[in-house]
Amino acid sequence: MDEREYIDLYDEERRPLGKTVLRGTELEAGEYLKVVHVCLFDPQGRMLIQQRQSCKREYPDLWDLTAGGGVQTGEDGPTAIRRELREELGLDLDFTTLRPYLTVNFDDGFDDIYLLTLENPPEVSSLRFQPTEVRDARWVDRETAEAMLEEGTFAPFYREFLGLLFAMAGNPMGFLRP
Repeated sequence: MDEREYIDLYDEERRPLGKTVLRGTELEAGEYLKVVHVCLFDPQGRMLIQQRQSCKREYPDLWDLTAGGGVQTGEDGPTAIRRELREELGLDLDFTTLRPYLTVNFDDGFDDIYLLTLENPPEVSSLRFQPTEVRDARWVDRETAEAMLEEGTFAPFYREFLGLLFAMAGNPMGFLRP
């Protein structure tokens, strides 16, 4: 079985280019990939965050959003985020009726970010961590996440971006104050 990950490439308007490459391949001008992230919140507005394993190339040992990763060949965003959440934390949630709350463009692609508040959030002790990806998890409020960011133990997001994710959680209009 081939363990390598393949990804589809897109143009700047997110239209498929009909080209598939091995993940990690250097992209040519005009080629973009898609990634997804999910932020799970509990009814009190706390976000489930994960601590990345020490062996991770990017941001080892730092705390990060709930789950995320690359959209593999043939997947759409909801399928990819369901797979990532299941692989990393052992949670199986259906995202087929959800759209991303926001998309962040970066040099090589697009990051679709899903926000979901769970009525019955799981206990951390019930999660199954992917040994090569996740070291630990915990629920944190906005102030704690921002303090972790300041002390350098959280992935280096902009403080305002992290605050925006917390502000948008549970708000159906997303960008408007409730």
